[in-house]
Amino acid sequence: MLLLKGVESGYGESMVLRQVHLDIKPGQVVCLMGRNGVGKSTLLRTLMGILKVRSGSIHWDGKEVTKWDSAKRARVGIGYVPQGRDVFPQMSVRENLLLGLETAPKGAKEIPADVLGMFPVLKTMMDRQGGDLSGGQQQQLAFARALAAKPRLLLLDEPTEGIQPSIVDDIRDVIIQIKNQGDTAILLVEQSEEFVRSVADYIYVMDKGAIAMQGEPEELGLASFEHYLTV
Repeated sequence: MLLLKGVESGYGESMVLRQVHLDIKPGQVVCLMGRNGVGKSTLLRTLMGILKVRSGSIHWDGKEVTKWDSAKRARVGIGYVPQGRDVFPQMSVRENLLLGLETAPKGAKEIPADVLGMFPVLKTMMDRQGGDLSGGQQQQLAFARALAAKPRLLLLDEPTEGIQPSIVDDIRDVIIQIKNQGDTAILLVEQSEEFVRSVADYIYVMDKGAIAMQGEPEELGLASFEHYLTV
């Protein structure tokens, strides 16, 4: 589905990603771990086309998409929930969700019922402004907005950061539900090893802008990569 070969990217004169190779197969939940500042968010921004690839290539369904812009990547089915939620605070929950339909299959005008079913609290808040929601509710809104377009790949940047435990459990349940449906792959940036092991099919560990370790959860013992996660 998505394949990165030797990708390098960064900001200005600063190179952050260095020779990153990554492979995501249909329906997989792939988790990306590592300390703060090692390039995880930069990788998602590069995958979404927000940052340009300086070297290497990105392939989607066997076709090279390295030079595609963000809008084109969204239209072929790549969704993105950035760190910090990024909801529109002056717009209602309903209006925020409807924005997610802009990259949905042609003709889609209604928020999918199954998406609302994953986040039942949002159904009771459709007319509230996004800025009036709690941090956890905003995270659920951002997640639901990305799912409204029925993406084939969803990029999630630390969706549990700063969220109360009950909503962390809700987000875990949604990820597992998506995984069981098998229609949408997920690339998840996450710091919690316990959370990662509960949802992941495959794990990549980053250090200094490169992939330091990778493997299935049962292959990677904590002792083997703990030093890549601690400050």
